[in-house]
Amino acid sequence: MNKKDRSERKRRVYIAMSGGVDSSVAAALLKKQGHGVVGVFMKPWQPKGTICLWEKDREDALRAAAVIGIPFKTWDFSREYKKSVTDYMIREYKAGRTPNPDVMCNKEIKFGSFLKKALKEGADHIATGHYVRLRRHNPNIRMNTNAPNSRHSDKFIDSHYELMQAKDKNKDQSYFLWTLTPEQLKYCLFPIGDYLKPDVRKLAKKFGLPNHAKKDSQGVCFIGPLDMKEFLKKYIKPKKGKIIYLPIRTNRPIDNRAGKMMGSHDGIYYYTIGQRHGLDIKAGAGPYYVIGKDIKNNIIYVGDDASAISDSAKISDINWISPVNLPAKFDVRVRYRAPLHKAMLSKDGKLKFSKPERAVTSGQSAVFYSRGQLIGGGIIL
Repeated sequence: MNKKDRSERKRRVYIAMSGGVDSSVAAALLKKQGHGVVGVFMKPWQPKGTICLWEKDREDALRAAAVIGIPFKTWDFSREYKKSVTDYMIREYKAGRTPNPDVMCNKEIKFGSFLKKALKEGADHIATGHYVRLRRHNPNIRMNTNAPNSRHSDKFIDSHYELMQAKDKNKDQSYFLWTLTPEQLKYCLFPIGDYLKPDVRKLAKKFGLPNHAKKDSQGVCFIGPLDMKEFLKKYIKPKKGKIIYLPIRTNRPIDNRAGKMMGSHDGIYYYTIGQRHGLDIKAGAGPYYVIGKDIKNNIIYVGDDASAISDSAKISDINWISPVNLPAKFDVRVRYRAPLHKAMLSKDGKLKFSKPERAVTSGQSAVFYSRGQLIGGGIIL
């Protein structure tokens, strides 16, 4: 390895450390590779009256950083979390849509505020513990898309970046990263994307990390475990309404005169399309799913499994990571951990599924793949 190659490898890297095993192992791997690593814990916003978890998470991150032997910082992003993630989430529920706070958290905090501050302090790269792989190649290509609602126009970029699904398909987190841009990706490192989760835990034990057996975090990215309904009640007042059963598909016009009264709800905004549990429905065959909401008349429509499917969707706010010419056929994921299904995306943002898709939900993300590569994504209308 010549001197230039060594200088390319040994960079100053700020890594987001959540206190979990994944980001801790990512930090240890970077240190082992010879990089100048700085661990950063991002203090989130915490709603009043909830169990405060971030202090314990920060302590776990600090202890891991001490074992690895890297400097450790705490950056208070609570104001940014509240403005960019929490307020967005509440607005979406009030509008009758189902938000994706993890997508917004990545867009605005980890690859927004964190990236900007790290670069300002002299970082060459940032790193996270996401299960995803990044490839860099093809300098000076032209980013071109003819989608009218895309965030990219026809322009040159320095390099072409390919975000690939992680080796561990059960842990792959590429679904949450579709908002990233080539300009952001040129500063990013994802050290554990080529590892399986069991191997990451083995490495954590090998490195002597005190959190090697810590369970994976659950719940909303910036809050943790949360009763969403109880949380929303603090911001959206309850209002009783009807639950009506309709034996029709959601992409057909809804006529409540053809429905059957099945029960009542205490707030239309607390329920999401595709939801099955938590419905106050009279005893029946079931199971029933939320297939539609009439906000004006405060009615929730439910149906059986066959009623909860759609053969198309409209997509907005599309972001392309790789060059695209529309119309084009993709493998599409419409919710995290949902199976990939074939679909055709047209120039006007209409997505046509090859086979009917279940629980296509307004406000959620539709993410486009091709042969394991994350091409881009958008918001379901």
